[in-house]
Amino acid sequence: MTGVFTDGGCVPNPGPGGWGAVYVVDDSLVEETWGADDDTTNNRMELTALIEGANLVPEGTEMTLYSDSRLAVNTINQWAAGWESRGWKRKTGPVENLDLVKTLYYMLADRPELRIEWVKAHAGIRWNEYADELANRWRS
Repeated sequence: MTGVFTDGGCVPNPGPGGWGAVYVVDDSLVEETWGADDDTTNNRMELTALIEGANLVPEGTEMTLYSDSRLAVNTINQWAAGWESRGWKRKTGPVENLDLVKTLYYMLADRPELRIEWVKAHAGIRWNEYADELANRWRS
């Protein structure tokens, strides 16, 4: 298994939360990072985990970033290009978490060797579970 596995969340939502990212090559841990925020949302932590996870990968290295947040994955893979073309506006109102969405979108535009894919949460995927543990370190 190779990739960057990310997760984020908070309890309650909104409230204090954390994020985690783990870089894995051939099922071996290469690097990990995590952090917390006293006042955030689940979506902000998921996007932050993707940004920080992308930063773990050396430039030019092809890699998949995995997230169990369909919203975060769809935001970048399906919707962000349209929002950008409309001046970073949605048809139904403002783009939430625009600062993080733009950061991640432009980061991936500059790094075409990186891609984002969705994985099912709590499905026994070892490194996704590990990222979840990192994201919850703020709670201890």
